[in-house]
Amino acid sequence: MKPLRFLPLALLLVLAGCSSAYYGAMEKFGVAKREILVDRVDASRKAETAAKEQFASALEHFLAVTKVDGGDLLKKYNDLNRELKRSEDRAKEVHDRIAAVEDVAEVLFREWKQELGQYSSATLRNESQRELDATRRRYDTLVRLMHRAADRMDPVLDTFRDQVLFLKHNLNARALASLDTTNRTLDADVSQLIRDMEASIHEAESFIKNLSATPAQ
Repeated sequence: MKPLRFLPLALLLVLAGCSSAYYGAMEKFGVAKREILVDRVDASRKAETAAKEQFASALEHFLAVTKVDGGDLLKKYNDLNRELKRSEDRAKEVHDRIAAVEDVAEVLFREWKQELGQYSSATLRNESQRELDATRRRYDTLVRLMHRAADRMDPVLDTFRDQVLFLKHNLNARALASLDTTNRTLDADVSQLIRDMEASIHEAESFIKNLSATPAQ
């Protein structure tokens, strides 16, 4: 494994403010920007996979709690609140990972475009331009799907928060029953979220495969 190739997300975010210096340092260690992009897309894919699983788990808990009569209502509230917090953490990581992908991608594409002017061979320059355009189109599709999935998390989290807050101040069986109608809508929203995440994950896998197989220009 090449040095510094895999860094903690917190460190990546700190370095985002000095991207040029960071990427320059990485290249001195033999790690090209396209490798960093592949790593970050893969990290984003993994974050989306974890978020998909967490939102599915949270939905399961939210749906189950309205079907139970009696019992320790405070325990039910605490359980749902934990699911909410875990979902919020997963959502934040997805947003952070997408931002890290966009940061390195823009630097890579800008540099790639600038270096087209350094070719003396028109044939090689045109070939590199075609590859740049194709890679950019694939990247734009990927980021659009990533953002679509990430944006769907926010309204679902809002619904989760509303339900947890309502239950916090209404710890009774009637309150649980009143959440049932909202949960039917929540079920549909999470199902759509999961479909969007799966589309984004699939596109990330395809992008990684294509970029890894393309020789550096």
